[in-house]
Amino acid sequence: MKTLTESYVHIDGIRLHARHGVLPQEQLTGNDYIINVRVGYDISRAMQTDDVADTLNYAEVYNIIKEEMSTPSKLIEHVAGRIANRLMDSYSQISSVMLRITKCNPPMGADCDGAGVEILVKRTE
Repeated sequence: MKTLTESYVHIDGIRLHARHGVLPQEQLTGNDYIINVRVGYDISRAMQTDDVADTLNYAEVYNIIKEEMSTPSKLIEHVAGRIANRLMDSYSQISSVMLRITKCNPPMGADCDGAGVEILVKRTE
């Protein structure tokens, strides 16, 4: 017997420009961000039916991320929380959201590829 115990839908390397940051210049000019998301979602039915109606729509997930990124915040921690909450509120079948947001050019005087946050939110209901 074969049993699917976990499954995920993911989108990697979403590139968006947004106006998040504590400094006034960050809010004025914005910065480039890279977002990776992994959503816990039971895909077992889609594995059997080959029907797009039986899985999570990637485009809808992307649009939620894009919309939340377009609302300026001081902290990307706040943005990450908004994205995770909205995804889980929008889709009751989502069991978890792993989200990584990287600010590509953080204003901290360091030579690095970026800085950011990574969160894992699990449904407890």
